[in-house]
Amino acid sequence: MAVKTRTITVEAEADSGARDITSLVAKEVKASGLKNGIITVFVAGSTGGVTTIEFESGVVRDLSDAIERIAPQGLSYRHDARWGDGNGYSHVRSALVGPSLTVPFSKGELLLGTWQQIVLFNFDNRARSREVILQIIGEP
Repeated sequence: MAVKTRTITVEAEADSGARDITSLVAKEVKASGLKNGIITVFVAGSTGGVTTIEFESGVVRDLSDAIERIAPQGLSYRHDARWGDGNGYSHVRSALVGPSLTVPFSKGELLLGTWQQIVLFNFDNRARSREVILQIIGEP
C-alpha cells in the first residue's frame, strides 16, 4: 500500500464561492500511478469546506441559500466580537460542511456518480487562495 500526498492551490471568490475541483483531483490520482484506493481531499483553513454535489448553478445556489438560512451573515457571532473580522459565519459554515472528503478510485478513475462533482467552498468574507491537500492511498 502506497501513500502519496499532493497539494493544489485553488482561487475562490468570497461568501460561498464554489469551485468544481473534480478534474484537478482526478489528474492527481492519475499522476500518482496508483490504480485502486482512496483519495482524501482536505481544504486547509477554518473557513473553507469541501463536499460532493452536482456542479450546476441552480443546485449550487440552492446549497448556498440553505447554508445562509442555517448560518446567516447578519447574525451576531462571538468570533466577530472577539476578533472584529466579520467572518464568524464563515467559520460556522465551514464546520457544518466539513473540511474533507474521501472518494474511492478504481483503475485510476474516481468512482463518482454521473452528476457528482467534488466542490470546494470558500465561506470567508474575502476571496482566498485555498490550499487543498490530497492524500492518495492505494496500490499500483
